[in-house]
Amino acid sequence: MQSKIEAAHDALDKWAREIVNWHFDPETGCPFWLEFAKNLDWDPRKEIRSYEDLSRFEPFQDEWLRGGPVRRWVPKAYSESAVYIFETGGSTGVPKSRINIDDFRIDYEAFSHTLPDDAFPKGTDWLALGPTGPRRLRLAVEHLAQYRGGICFLVDLDPRWVIKLIKAGRGDMAEAYKQHVIEQGLTLLRAHKNIQCLFTTPKLLQAIAEKVSLKRLGIKGVFCGGTEMTPEFYRFAVEELLDGVYFAPTYGNTLMGLATHKPLDPKDDYAVIYYPPSPRAIIEVVDPDDADRVVEYGETGRVRLTTLTREFFMPRFLERDEAEREPPCEQYPWDGVRNVRPFSGFQKAVVEGVY
Repeated sequence: MQSKIEAAHDALDKWAREIVNWHFDPETGCPFWLEFAKNLDWDPRKEIRSYEDLSRFEPFQDEWLRGGPVRRWVPKAYSESAVYIFETGGSTGVPKSRINIDDFRIDYEAFSHTLPDDAFPKGTDWLALGPTGPRRLRLAVEHLAQYRGGICFLVDLDPRWVIKLIKAGRGDMAEAYKQHVIEQGLTLLRAHKNIQCLFTTPKLLQAIAEKVSLKRLGIKGVFCGGTEMTPEFYRFAVEELLDGVYFAPTYGNTLMGLATHKPLDPKDDYAVIYYPPSPRAIIEVVDPDDADRVVEYGETGRVRLTTLTREFFMPRFLERDEAEREPPCEQYPWDGVRNVRPFSGFQKAVVEGVY
């Protein structure tokens, strides 16, 4: 196990050097980081020799991603490539925008290899029931289905509209909208018998599973992500909602990609444990009062995300989440996070869990 941890650490150091060199090289880098470097009194290409050296950067600010021009984020090496824009947030104010070229494909192909074939059979079709629109979920889940040899059917949900309804006190309208989405999903499940894999969000999963038996409709595996997932919901989904259908919870967003779940282990008592796709993204749990200090294993702290791909470099971004730091495991020999939830240090309540 120790040799696996050391190998993963060495690979991360090598990858961090490679990505920093890429984004700060005038031939390949993106305009944002090339301009950023002009205000530094040190050269990242010379002085970033390990992942730990990224502490020389200030925490990444999400305001940098709000508004344009978005082409400042496109690396020069990809100046001739077709570029996607994926958004996150936006229920109030300007959403954060992240450029994508192939990252969503790479991330979800890697995720595909974590899925058991008996629960997500190759060549069968998928239903994606949840947010599409400007989010990467639509193209990513569709690519996942295609990568596994299937076709993806899609039903959209607009979380920005749901948030507006909740803030306006129109819970009845929000519920009616949710039922409208569920009805569309059920229509597709009943009409297309080759749909055996489902992507959806925790609230939509509960709503649909309380109406029908997904197992009887032919679903063998459920990939679930989106909002906060609690151990209570994890247990409820496995023991009551799904009747033996494989459950794959995930933690991800437009900025990171996809952190995969640790396979269900009785000794974890349904704790929701995720591991990031190292070395392309790293999740750390840091002291809320000292973001330079990573907490001890088992301690609670704020989630800090670093994304390292040739398309996107985002060092030391403080997420809106908190969690416990989880030690490496056999399958993922690097740090993970346990029971991710909204960061308690925020004074203002955020409308969470709308889908």
